This record gives sequence, structure tokens and C-alpha cells, in this order.
Amino acid sequence: MKKYVCDVCGWEYNPDAGMPRKGIPPGTSFEDLPMSFTCPVCGASKDQFSET
Repeated sequence: MKKYVCDVCGWEYNPDAGMPRKGIPPGTSFEDLPMSFTCPVCGASKDQFSET
């Protein structure tokens, strides 16, 4: 799966790992994250991420 990086702070979302503590199971693609998803580090919105 493709990874996505926050353009603001550089945090990376890895779909293979998900974010179980936030209720996002491993294997959840970035596209399947809710539109309300924000970067857990800086709070940037989903549209401020770039595919790596």
C-alpha cells in the first residue's frame, strides 16, 4: 500500500500499520480514512497529505 506524508510536519501514515489506538485497523488505506481525519502530530487536514 502507498504511504502518505503530512506536508506540514512530515508525519507519515502507513496503511499497513493503521492507527489501532485511534480505531483505525491495520490495512486501512488512506482513501478509506474519514474526511475528518487529521494529522495526529500537527492537526493538518487530510487534504494536506501527499502520496510517497
